[in-house]
Amino acid sequence: MSFHHTTSFTVEFGDCDPAGIVFYPNFFRWMDAATWHFFDASGAPSWRDASARDGVVGAPLVDASAHFERPARHGETIAIDTSIAEWRSRSFVMRHVIRRGEVTLAEGREVRVFARRHPDDPSRIQAVAVPPDIRKRVE
Repeated sequence: MSFHHTTSFTVEFGDCDPAGIVFYPNFFRWMDAATWHFFDASGAPSWRDASARDGVVGAPLVDASAHFERPARHGETIAIDTSIAEWRSRSFVMRHVIRRGEVTLAEGREVRVFARRHPDDPSRIQAVAVPPDIRKRVE
């Protein structure tokens, strides 16, 4: 069984639109944060340590999508269940199930790559193979 992690958030007043429901971009913000909590909880090295060790500076987002089923409102506690749904040679797919209690509110998907500074142009980054030690921690 692969590693799963749950991150909880409280919906704040500023997360909501004039209709009193969560403004949809906030779901993407929470999914991004849940990704980083996932890696922290797995024991993966910090990006600073990974950069010093093998040049990996992070796991930038290259694609994101979500399917919204029910709204969330101010004051509610939501949980995001995060896992890696698919490994590719230089990218991976994060799966996020956002729920309030047992009720699913939304499901999201992020495609990310592990990246290092481009050797010919340090202002750019390039995708690299998935670091084996990180993959091992979350499988």
